Amino acid sequence: MSSYRLGYCMKEERHNLVLCLWSQSPGILNSKCLWPFTNIHLLVGALPREGAGGAWGGGRSEQLPTCSTTHHDFTWDKKVVNPLFEKRPKNFGIGQDIQPKRDLTRFVKWPRYIRLQRQRAILYKRLKVPPAINQFTQVLDRQTATQLLKLAHKYRPETKQEKKQRLLARAEKKAAGKGDVPTKRPPVLRAGVNTVTTLVENKKAQLVVIAHDVDPIELVVFLPALCRKMGVPYCILKGKARLCRLVHRKTCTTVAFTQVNSEDKGALAKLVEAIRTNYNDRYDEIRRHWGGNVLGPKSVARIAKLEKAKAKELATKLG
Repeated sequence: MSSYRLGYCMKEERHNLVLCLWSQSPGILNSKCLWPFTNIHLLVGALPREGAGGAWGGGRSEQLPTCSTTHHDFTWDKKVVNPLFEKRPKNFGIGQDIQPKRDLTRFVKWPRYIRLQRQRAILYKRLKVPPAINQFTQVLDRQTATQLLKLAHKYRPETKQEKKQRLLARAEKKAAGKGDVPTKRPPVLRAGVNTVTTLVENKKAQLVVIAHDVDPIELVVFLPALCRKMGVPYCILKGKARLCRLVHRKTCTTVAFTQVNSEDKGALAKLVEAIRTNYNDRYDEIRRHWGGNVLGPKSVARIAKLEKAKAKELATKLG
């Protein structure tokens, strides 16, 4: 650790401060902490070697270097410039050198689907949204959605590879002469708006799950009213991609539970009870709630400015 000592020539003269510092390693003093202050002149020197009793007291020690308090008496070390390297300053004017990298997020040409979904979100906020469409903003809470997806994961339909392996194993048994015994179809999720609509009309669906971001929304806008009329519990889940992963499809608007195993009937009953309370029983309240009519920040600022001007004018009139 280098030790610093403030010299005896710290004096303000002609609005300039002369500061003399000595150190055992003068290179450490070449920091940039003092360079922004143009009125501070820094003199750097090396400490004398320590004598028998130390550098600062007792015993012999060499005399500390001194300097004049006038900033004109000392000379600065000139920077060595190599003539082989020519200085070429850049010109960042229009049509000149390449501009430095900046954050160009506001100038990006976004893909068409991103622009559409952002414009759609803005329109849903600005315009007056009818209750039939606005009801899809009231999605299932995270805890209930987690329990629902955990239960639905057990009843995922088989993939093409799993079906191929099952049929292959069945064919091998038949070829070995063990007989062809058809297996009972296990209970699985039923997907697709046409399939689910038929199940609801026949009252075979025990629980209907609808995605909140179906596009176009007209595909499922009638389904909540149909479920309520037929007495089938329904809920709105955030993200149709979560439903797609359950049924191994690229897109999916709605899924339905028709049957579950005996060990899962209790879990399904609890889910149905919570969902019926939040959706089916509140249908009359939900159908009266309009959405939208949310102004943007510029409109809010303009209205606030006008209100402030009106209040100021009224205060002036009242005196």
